[in-house]
Amino acid sequence: MKTSKNACVALLCASLLNKGRTVLRRVARIEEVFRLLEVLNSIGVRTRWINDGVDLEIVPPAQLDLAAIDADAARRTRSIIMFLGPLLHRTEQFALPYAGGCDLGTRTIEPHMIALRRFGLEIAATEGLYHAQVDRSVGPDRPIVLTERGDTVTENALLAAARHDGTTVIRNASSNYMVQDLCFFLEALGVRVDGVGSTTLTVHGVPQIDVDVDYSPSEDPVEAMSLLAAAVVTESELTIRRVPIEFLEIELAVLEEMGLDCDRTPEYAADNARTRLVDLTVRPSKLEAPIDKIHPMPFPGLNIDNVPFFAAIAASAHGQTLIHDWVYDNRAIYLTDLNRLGGRLQLLDPHRVLVEGPTRWRAAEMMCPPALRLSRGGTAGDDGGRGNLGPPQRLCDQPGLRGTGRAPELGGRADRDLPGHLTVGCCAPWSQGAQLRILPSDLRIPTFTALHRSLLLFSTLCNACAR
Repeated sequence: MKTSKNACVALLCASLLNKGRTVLRRVARIEEVFRLLEVLNSIGVRTRWINDGVDLEIVPPAQLDLAAIDADAARRTRSIIMFLGPLLHRTEQFALPYAGGCDLGTRTIEPHMIALRRFGLEIAATEGLYHAQVDRSVGPDRPIVLTERGDTVTENALLAAARHDGTTVIRNASSNYMVQDLCFFLEALGVRVDGVGSTTLTVHGVPQIDVDVDYSPSEDPVEAMSLLAAAVVTESELTIRRVPIEFLEIELAVLEEMGLDCDRTPEYAADNARTRLVDLTVRPSKLEAPIDKIHPMPFPGLNIDNVPFFAAIAASAHGQTLIHDWVYDNRAIYLTDLNRLGGRLQLLDPHRVLVEGPTRWRAAEMMCPPALRLSRGGTAGDDGGRGNLGPPQRLCDQPGLRGTGRAPELGGRADRDLPGHLTVGCCAPWSQGAQLRILPSDLRIPTFTALHRSLLLFSTLCNACAR
C-alpha cells in the first residue's frame, strides 16, 4: 500500500508552519502533490526528492515570496485552500488564487472562513484571488464550532491553531485518517493535540516552530478499498498488505454482511507508530445486495470517497442496492456510466442510484469522468507513481492492453501538454475490440492520476468480461 495522498497534501501545507527542515517519508507521487510542490517552489520553499525519489525534503526560506506564487498551479488544486491556516501566522496581508479541484459540484470556502475568522483572518474575493487580511489582536476566546465536519476545514483550523499562542478547542471536527495524520505531524513539531480520533480537538499552540522533523504518513485506505473492489468485481483472490483497518471497518462490515469471504492478520503499527494496520485477504464470493442503502457518513462512517466503489460492487451482487450519495451535487450521475459496460443502474435523482445485479460485463467505449475517485469507477487500483504518467506504452502497461495516441512528458501538465487523445484497446480475443478513448476534454482534470485509474478500471472490467 502507498501512503495516503490526502494526508500528504495536508502535510505539505503544514510544512509552512515550520522554519526548520521537514522530511516526509514515502510521499505519494501524484499530480496534486506535484502541483503543490510547484506552488511551494514558486514562493521560495526548496524541495527535493531524496533516497531514490522515495522521500521528500522541504526547507523553507526565511521569508516567503508570496507575490511570486505560481497561480496556474495553485488554481489546479483545491488543497491550496489549506495554505490559509499556516500563512496567517507568517504575514498580515497576502493573496491566494481561487481553489480548483475535482468537478463535484459547488463547494464554497465559507466553512473554512467561519473557523479562520476566529484567528483574525478576513478575506475579500475579487478577480480570481482571495485577498487575505490578518488582525493579530484577534484570537479564539471560546471553542470553535465547525459548521461542516469536513476534512480540509478541520485541517485548516488545526493549522491556524498550531501557532496560535494559547489553547484552541475545535468542536465538530473530522476525525478522518488525513486529519489524524496531520495531528500526529503537529505533535512531531511540538504542538500538543488532545482528543485525536474524536470530534473535539484541543490544540496547545506554540508561537514559533523551528525544528528538524522526520515523519512517515500512513497508508491510504481509499487505495485499499479500490484494490478490494477490483478483487470483488473480477472474482479474484487478493492479499492487500498494510491496510489502515481503522478507516475501513465500516466498509468491511457492510461487505461481510453481503457475503464477502475475507480474513485479516492481527493488527500492527504503521511507520508513524500510531495508525493500526492489517494484511487483508479477499477471496471470490457470492454477494447479496445489502438490506439497507449504501450511504456515506463522516468518519467513523462509510468513507465518502468509497461510495463509487460500491456501485461496481453492488453491480456484481445479487439483488437491488440503493446508493445514496448525498454529499456532492450530481456525483451520482457519473455512476450510471457503468451501464455502458452492461450495468443496470437507474438514476432516481441527482443523489440516488438503484443498482441491479449481478452484471455480465461487456466491452464498451468509456470517457474519463472529471473527478479523481469517480475515475476509478469503483474497481480500479490506485497507482500514483509519477513513473506511470509517461508515454502511452507506460500508461497502458496493464495485462491485455494496448495504447495509441499522445501522452505528456513525464510530469507534464495534463490540460496544456496533451494536444491529442489517447485510445486504449483490449488485446484479448474475447474483447470484440473494446476500447477506452480519452479525449482532450477529459484530460482537463486536476489530478492526472485519474487517467491512469481509468486504464486500471478498463483492465479490471476486461478481465471481468472474460469470466
